[in-house]
Amino acid sequence: MNLTGTIRARPLIFLFGLAAVSLLALLLVPPIPQSQTYHSFADQRPLFGVPNFWNVVSNLPFVLVGVMGLMRVRGSLSASTFFLGVLLTGFGSAYYHWRPDDIGLFWDRLPMSVAFMAALAYVIEERINERVGQLLLWPLILLGIVSLLVWIRTDDLRLYAWVQFFPCLALPLMFWLFAPKYSGTAYWFAAAGLYVLAKVLEYADAGIHSATGDMMSGHALKHVAAAGACYVVYLAFTKRRPV
Repeated sequence: MNLTGTIRARPLIFLFGLAAVSLLALLLVPPIPQSQTYHSFADQRPLFGVPNFWNVVSNLPFVLVGVMGLMRVRGSLSASTFFLGVLLTGFGSAYYHWRPDDIGLFWDRLPMSVAFMAALAYVIEERINERVGQLLLWPLILLGIVSLLVWIRTDDLRLYAWVQFFPCLALPLMFWLFAPKYSGTAYWFAAAGLYVLAKVLEYADAGIHSATGDMMSGHALKHVAAAGACYVVYLAFTKRRPV
């Protein structure tokens, strides 16, 4: 049996092994402090009495997608928790951008970590083992919360970085290696593409702000792209059919 066949025959060993190895790898990485320059976004213009107006209001799409998901998606606690996380990300991120500091960033990242972990639990539920995915939902969410408490107490982002990026590693592998119960896998890959775009826009915050004549910043566009990724996941749920 080749490696791919072995992984498919023992999916839980593969998944937990990947998680364990990646967590142990954090020990090889030096502590990652939160840079205070992160809070200095390119577009700080107030408008209508709202500070950092565009970075605040560009979170509205998260709220809309979260509400749509909670209204339409039924039958999976993991999926509902994902959309609740998306909804609360809209409020948490708006709160943070109103007055950027570490405490606000904690409330920005908290619902995002819930959404990441819920998405991971759902895909485990669908692709590997339904019962295991359901059982892992709350431990994964707890891990996300703990990662943020570790950061806020020790100024070390390593565990939170794992919470954010481990799903980006594990989800594509699960989509590739394990057969789906539902159609719509292409939507998940499209969502991943939009998420990558969001990270690029975040990195190019000041450059985009300058290139557009200070009309728009990369960070505000990042919110729109990330909410677009969540909307594509919403489409994956609403348009899927049993395979």
